[in-house]
Amino acid sequence: MITGKILKVHGWPEGKVIGRAKAACAALEALGVDRAAILERLDAVLKEPAMFIGDELFAETARELLRREKEAISKEADLLRPEALPFQTWGLEGIDAGAVAQMQNAMRLPISVGGALMPDAHIGYGLPIGGVLATKDAVIPYAVGVDIACRMRLSIYSQSPIVLGQKSSFEKALENHTAFGAGCKWIGSQRAEHEVMDDADWNATKLLRGLKYKAAEQLGTSGTGNHFVEWGEFELTSHHKGLGLEAGKYLALLSHSGSRGVGFKIANEFSRIARERHPTLDDKVRHLAWLNIDSEAGAEYWLSMELAGKFASANHAVIHQRVAKAAGVAEIAAVENHHNFAWREIVEGEEAIVHRKGATPASVGVFGVIPGSMGDAGYVIEGRGVAASLNSASHGAGRKLSRRAAKKSITKTERDKYLAQRGVKLLGGGLDESPQAYKDIEAVIGAQSDLVKIVGKFSPKVVRMADEPGEV
Repeated sequence: MITGKILKVHGWPEGKVIGRAKAACAALEALGVDRAAILERLDAVLKEPAMFIGDELFAETARELLRREKEAISKEADLLRPEALPFQTWGLEGIDAGAVAQMQNAMRLPISVGGALMPDAHIGYGLPIGGVLATKDAVIPYAVGVDIACRMRLSIYSQSPIVLGQKSSFEKALENHTAFGAGCKWIGSQRAEHEVMDDADWNATKLLRGLKYKAAEQLGTSGTGNHFVEWGEFELTSHHKGLGLEAGKYLALLSHSGSRGVGFKIANEFSRIARERHPTLDDKVRHLAWLNIDSEAGAEYWLSMELAGKFASANHAVIHQRVAKAAGVAEIAAVENHHNFAWREIVEGEEAIVHRKGATPASVGVFGVIPGSMGDAGYVIEGRGVAASLNSASHGAGRKLSRRAAKKSITKTERDKYLAQRGVKLLGGGLDESPQAYKDIEAVIGAQSDLVKIVGKFSPKVVRMADEPGEV
């Protein structure tokens, strides 16, 4: 009788495949096949299992061998580098150790080819917020994040910001023409219209077809957390050819939001698929499971991400159009940018996928907006194109307190006093978004002076955010 011990001597691996091989051997022995012939057949199955998938006796054995082979290849492909690739950090003294450790882990991925950490960095899921990661032939859904194409838009108007203190119509425009919250939507005649809803890509996949109705409902709405729409003062210290504006102080509207439920569903679905493709990936980077960009799933994610980006841009356009119309003003200039997205870019002479999770594109001459907090200034910037940063900059001031810590340590009185001292009126907003929960925006901007040029300064005056949970 051919035993498990004999099979091991002939090179068979440990595990249930031994039992299946023994059962096939027993069947051959019962048919009177001699030992030498059986061992010869076993050697052939072990060498070329794919040739025996249709074999009546050895099909199960062959399938188990192929499964083990595939698993071994997957484990090898998912092995992390023993050491992280080097990456540059801006404002390290203001970044918590956990965020740095997350970036180091990301730089151990076998697909990573470059990275950088911005001065607003703090802990995220997988990749830290403020992390920039370049990969070869692969896209990581969670390195883009669940709020795909979270972005900024600044609209500038010819009026002086003094009008904010003279007319209640500006405040009412925010109250009546913005909507915030995870499940918020416009219904009936309130529904917005925009050409993005006619995009053919909504019919490209089953997932996107299912999300089109949600997109139509949520077009022109904002999320929770740090998302906002706010009136303020934009100050330009000198004539700027790119904006087409003279030096001076202008009325401006700034918004921060993303692709709403559309991006959330896309991110979660493709992150699930990516994790299934990499079951042996180390637990500490499991959120950084990737999809090969040329695979069917990778191509579908890319198409879905880009559609979510167009939807997010349309979302801001609708908000600005509605609020400006209600206030009776007309836009004369605008700046906008994504800061949760992936792009095909050249890194060290080769094409790579550059993921910016909470980071602003800052190639030479590219405009962007880096906000502060509900009570602090933000800046319009122009990129300097620094290769070491992967042409990136921060996307804001960055949190110094977690939401839980902010709620425990900051009182409503303290927050409101801070805002009053700066002449800011808040509509909605939770304590977890208090200005005191954020890093000093001036220090963050100063830490990246080699990455960006300051174009202008935005100071918030009337801020609309999601209501504190439980409030009407």
